[in-house]
Amino acid sequence: MTTPLILKTASVGPWPMNSYALICSDTGQSVLIDPGADPDKLAAMLVDSTPVAILLTHAHTDHIGALPQMRDQLNVPVFIHPADSHMGVMADEWFADGDTFTLGLHTLQIIHTPGHTHGMVTLMLPDHRAVVGDTIFQGGPGKTWSPHYFKVTMETMRNIVFTWPDDTRCYPGHGPAFRLGDERPAFEAFVQRGQYEGLFGDVSWT
Repeated sequence: MTTPLILKTASVGPWPMNSYALICSDTGQSVLIDPGADPDKLAAMLVDSTPVAILLTHAHTDHIGALPQMRDQLNVPVFIHPADSHMGVMADEWFADGDTFTLGLHTLQIIHTPGHTHGMVTLMLPDHRAVVGDTIFQGGPGKTWSPHYFKVTMETMRNIVFTWPDDTRCYPGHGPAFRLGDERPAFEAFVQRGQYEGLFGDVSWT
C-alpha cells in the first residue's frame, strides 16, 4: 500500500496566496504548484525531494510571480491549460481536461474548472484532496470580471465542483482549506434563491 502524497503549503507574497508542494514519500519525487512569490520559501518546501515539474492552476500574476526564478532553479517543465496561454506564461506542456499526471506512485487528475480564468484547473489527488486554485474559496467562488465569467463559474460549480464527494478537502489559492460538504448547503441555498443574473466580482454564497 502506498503512502498518501505529502501536501505542503507556503503562504507567499503581499496578498498573500497559497503555493503548494506535493511529494511522493515512496519515491521522493515532487511538484511545485503556483509559485507566487518568495523563492526561498518555495524551495524550502521541496528540500530532500526531487522536483519533476511546476504545475500552474492558472496564470494570474499573483500565482506566477516567482515562476522565472523557480523554473531556472529547478530546471523542470512548466504545465498549464492552453486557455490561459494568452496571459504570457511560457509553458513546456499543456493540460487538458481529463488528463492525468503521474507523481511517483500516484496519479493526479487534471480537471478543467473555468470561471476565474478560462484555463483554471483543479488538481485532484487520489484521496479526494483537491488543489483548486481560485476556483472556489470558503464562502464563495473565485472572483469574476463580467456576468459572462460568473455564468461560466456557476456552470463549473453545478456541473463539476459540487458533483465531488462531500469529504473532498479543497486547498484554495487564498485562505484556509475547507471541506466541500460544509460549503454545499450555502451553495444550494444560493442557487435556490436564483437572484444572480448579472452578478460578477467578489460574490459570496450568503
